Amino acid sequence: MKRFLCVVLFALVTGPLLAGGIHGRVACAGQSDNADAVVYVAKVAGKTFPLPKEHATMDQSNRVFQPHVLPVPVGTTVDFANSDPYLHNVFSPEACADKFNLGTFPKGEKRSHTFRKECFAPVLCIVHPEMEAFLAVLPTPYFAVTKPDGSYDIRDVPDGSYTVKVWHPKLKGSEKSVSVHGATEADFQIAR
Repeated sequence: MKRFLCVVLFALVTGPLLAGGIHGRVACAGQSDNADAVVYVAKVAGKTFPLPKEHATMDQSNRVFQPHVLPVPVGTTVDFANSDPYLHNVFSPEACADKFNLGTFPKGEKRSHTFRKECFAPVLCIVHPEMEAFLAVLPTPYFAVTKPDGSYDIRDVPDGSYTVKVWHPKLKGSEKSVSVHGATEADFQIAR
């Protein structure tokens, strides 16, 4: 009986602390599919987040940055790898990304940059001007990138009220207020 009471008491105390999530779809008007939109919680009042311990990775393979859109929390170090048999360069002209330029480097090498400010920055290659990707440096760890069908799933969001925003590399963003209580649905439509 004592054990049962302890379990019930634990559930009552920790229940409100458990996180839910935000899921839904983003419809991207005028695009061939609904991929590459970043959906994220803009901020959590009174909460700061520890710097990420692990590096994120963006690769260069077949003259393409992979992934095409990479969301990371502020403070993340991103490793840029070269998996192609020729030289690549990685840079961004955006001030919010410190206008970084990692120089030109060969296959099998990687170079890193730490993103310290909230930012949406293109990532380019001087050697191959057709190559382009995007980094979304975000204020919270609560984010997701849409799949081609527009679906997304942000997990472990604490219950509460938030502004949820959508960013896309080619379309105007959107935002709405969302109250999270367990699994919560929020759909968006974005266009040029």
